Amino acid sequence: MDIIHKTDIGTKQKALTINLDPAIYGSFAEIGAGQDVAANFFKAGASSQTIAKTMSAYDMVVSDAIYGAMKVRRYVSEPRLIAMLDHEYSLIIERLAEQRGDKTTFFAFANTVSALNYHKTNEGHGWMGVRFQLAPNGPYNDVVLHVKLLDNDNNLQQQAVGILGVNLMYGCFYYHDQANLFLQSLMDDLSPDRIQIDMIRFEGPNFTKVDNRLMSLHLVKYGFSDAAVFGPDGKNQQPSEVLYKKHIVVIRGRFRPVINVHLDMLNTGVKQFLQESDVDKDNVVVVAELTLQALKERNADQSAEIDEKDFLDRVDILCSLGQTVLISDFHEYYKLVAYLSKITSLKMGMVLGFPNLEYIFSEEHYKDLPGGILESFATLFSRKVKLFIYPTLRNGTIMNCLRFYPPPHLIDLYRYLIANNKIEDIRNYNENNLHVQTDIVLQLIKQGVAGWEEFVPAEVAGMIKERHLFGYTPELGTAQQVAAGEVSDGKITVVKNEA
Repeated sequence: MDIIHKTDIGTKQKALTINLDPAIYGSFAEIGAGQDVAANFFKAGASSQTIAKTMSAYDMVVSDAIYGAMKVRRYVSEPRLIAMLDHEYSLIIERLAEQRGDKTTFFAFANTVSALNYHKTNEGHGWMGVRFQLAPNGPYNDVVLHVKLLDNDNNLQQQAVGILGVNLMYGCFYYHDQANLFLQSLMDDLSPDRIQIDMIRFEGPNFTKVDNRLMSLHLVKYGFSDAAVFGPDGKNQQPSEVLYKKHIVVIRGRFRPVINVHLDMLNTGVKQFLQESDVDKDNVVVVAELTLQALKERNADQSAEIDEKDFLDRVDILCSLGQTVLISDFHEYYKLVAYLSKITSLKMGMVLGFPNLEYIFSEEHYKDLPGGILESFATLFSRKVKLFIYPTLRNGTIMNCLRFYPPPHLIDLYRYLIANNKIEDIRNYNENNLHVQTDIVLQLIKQGVAGWEEFVPAEVAGMIKERHLFGYTPELGTAQQVAAGEVSDGKITVVKNEA
């Protein structure tokens, strides 16, 4: 059957296309928020050619009897979704494979959703997934995602779930070999004002070339989500699952590459955060944040693009150091704090370099806010958050909070924040690190200059050499020769820190 391009096909047409495909057959299991996905296939016509069964184990006791009792009784969760997919897919294979397995690509669709309640006191969200074959008697693939429902009406949220489910089904069978198109098609007939997709994972033999970390990046890049998270193992994670009711320490950077300064900032900042009297040391998550802006590199025509390989290089290094990585579209810190404050009410720490303190107090960055800098500070500092400032060496002087002088009309505001324990200098830092700047180290690596290894952690140096990351080339000279202009084009003349 000829497949219509996604921009020319709506929800009903997608459902009908699947219904008219004689090879596609399976079941729908939907918990919460109605059964709008299956309903779309029923309404499209010819559904008997696609649907073997629909069901909704709405009662928790009934759900446990079918899918197993939950160790943690959270029914709108990924473990419950996976249990549903396991059960429903195995039933389809058990009951129908012998009869029609040679001509059918079976699927099991499942979702578990919490839509807006009657009193509108909750936040709608849900898990959705499809387990499916692409060839008769073939192995199965999984696509799993998490969605946040933003409509201020229960019926509209149900409708959005129904549309997304059809888009997901269509993508699985017709865009499985075009991951970016698959991802973009999920928002057909929807908008980021209605839903956000903050986690998606592709697994199975037909997705071996899909890098789920890139899919996380694209969720943010395409505006489908404000942020995405993956763990030290590189696997995509749903932000709330990782950060819910946790103390969070964030260090933001370009990490191109990770150098000793970054680790010293992180280690000293986290150590001071753990000394805070209102912090539970056993309930802390440390996050390395990459913003879209930090990932973009300027081209010759001044346009900014994201180099996906460069992104993966940075992520590989962060993950190798055991870091949880957050990708965000929050250029301003107050936006990041507002986002995290919706996930946790516990105290958070932000580890910043001194130049970022200067940035935060620059009023020009808040011209679009009606309340200007005061509006941003109301968001940034009204929450349980504390800034830990790592010093910078500037013209032979160590710049820290004591040497920071905001504009005269903001001095009292700055003193207030210091007095109320909202901003604090990082102590016990390694002063030797203050002479190192990330961009200089990157140039040393690209030019293959001997001695750059002393500026980065040993495991990072090993990865860069082994995998030729960041344009690494064989050694051409020493770091001292480069600094003296004896090697390269003489552009590198000083190595200093502006962390």
